[in-house]
Order: sequence, then structure tokens, then C-alpha cells
Amino acid sequence: MGDQNITARIGKPLVLNCKGAPKKPPQQLEWKLNTGRTEAWKVLSPQGDPWDSVARVLPNGSLLLPAVGIQDEGTFRCRATSRSGKETKSNYRVRVYQIPGKPEIVDPASELMAGVPNKVGTCVSEGGYPAGTLNWLLDGKALIPDGKGVSVKEETKRHPKTGLFTLHSGLMVTPARGGALHPTFSCSFTPGLPRRRALHTAPIQLRVWSERRGGEGPNVDAVPLKEVQLVVEPEGGVVAPGGTVTLTCEAPAQPPPQIHWIKGKQARRGRLQALWKGRGWKP
Repeated sequence: MGDQNITARIGKPLVLNCKGAPKKPPQQLEWKLNTGRTEAWKVLSPQGDPWDSVARVLPNGSLLLPAVGIQDEGTFRCRATSRSGKETKSNYRVRVYQIPGKPEIVDPASELMAGVPNKVGTCVSEGGYPAGTLNWLLDGKALIPDGKGVSVKEETKRHPKTGLFTLHSGLMVTPARGGALHPTFSCSFTPGLPRRRALHTAPIQLRVWSERRGGEGPNVDAVPLKEVQLVVEPEGGVVAPGGTVTLTCEAPAQPPPQIHWIKGKQARRGRLQALWKGRGWKP
């Protein structure tokens, strides 16, 4: 007879039935355990000394584990003889699990720069068993590490006393220029046992800034095109001859961006460095 697979939550009681055993004493049965608590096969019977803190045989012949632990993973076998002399064997393979709390993204980035590697944050899951896996999502879809634009650094630690796992997954991304300005990232934990829905972090939405080079050295222009505005005073730009009209290029960015003014189809282009005082350069 093959083993029956049993999964039990850590800290909860577990009862394994001994098939074929009479429901009332006296019974002829024997339990044999081969787990992390035993060097070989441990034998328990109704007449033997109970293994009180770990397991004991109940009056009906079943085996009770009052609080399952990681060391209880292993094989359990019962051999029972009915009053008619028929022998029945029961085999169990026990595995234990612990579902951690919801994962979290720690040290999240506040913004990302296009064209260069950025660390989004570190996803952390604590207190699970078995280890399980962490996965990143972009706008609700699985984010697959490719070693180029997307890379993940994973670390698994096991608590020396409890045996439970803590997982860390750090995400690095290189946003494409001209891509989404406000991507949303999240992380999920998938348990190794039992089969159940993944646990998700709260999503984080980040702003992606553009990057370009200008002048004699590198210059970062943290201004998405959609956020650059031209303000005309007076409104509409209609003035009497000899009057004054003010054009303001508003580009909320640090460091101050370079602003280029072009009149009509003239070939001449002025390269002007904005003086940032909450508003752009006024010609």
C-alpha cells in the first residue's frame, strides 16, 4: 500500500487513523515513526510508554501529535490486527507548513530614471515554511528577470531556532526612454505548501524621469514631456502694437533643465539654461 500524503500546519494538532483497528480496547496495533525526531524507526503502542510531548496512541488506536513541528515531517506507519485476525497497514507521509504574513516592499524608490539601472525596492517575506517563492509584477503582469533591463537579487535565510524562512528579493530595472511614465510595481509570495493563492504586497507607483545629455557634460533633464507647459501672459497672447507679452516655459524639475526656444521655422536655436525659481526663463 502506498503512502498517503498529509499536510499539517505547524503548531496545530494532527490525528492519524490506524485503519483496521478495533474502535475499543484491547487492540493489537503498533505505530512506527521515522521523522526528524527519531534516529531510525520509533515504535509506539497502546501498551507502551507514551511519547507525551510529541505523540501518543489514543484509546481508539489513532495517533495524536498535539502540536506538529518541522521535526515531525517524515513517515508514519500503523499495523493493526482485527479481532478476526485480519491485518491492515496504514502508511502516511507527513509534511508541515507555515503561511507567513503578507510580504512587504521595503526601502521603495521614490522615482526612477529612464535609461539607467534603478533599484525599485526589496520584497520581504518572513516566517514561512517551506521557503516558497517571491515574484515581482509590473502593472499586474509577471516581471521576468532577463539580466539586462530587469534583474533580481534573491536571498533566503532560515531562523536557527524556529526553522522558518525569511526571503528577500531586490528588484533592479532600467526603464526604456519613452516608456510608461507611472509604472506600478508589486510583489507576491507563492507558498511551497499548501496550494493556495499567492499573497500580494500593496502596489507602489513610481514616476519615470527622462535622461539626456547636453552641453559639455552630462545633464539630466527630469522632465516628462507631458509635464512641460507654455504659459502666455496675457492669456491668449493678444496685445496692442508695442505691448509686452511674456512666454513662460514651466518645467518642474530638479536639477534645472535646459530650455530651447525656437521662433517659427528659423534655423537659429538659442540654448538657454533655466533659472529655477518655481517658473522657467522669461525672455
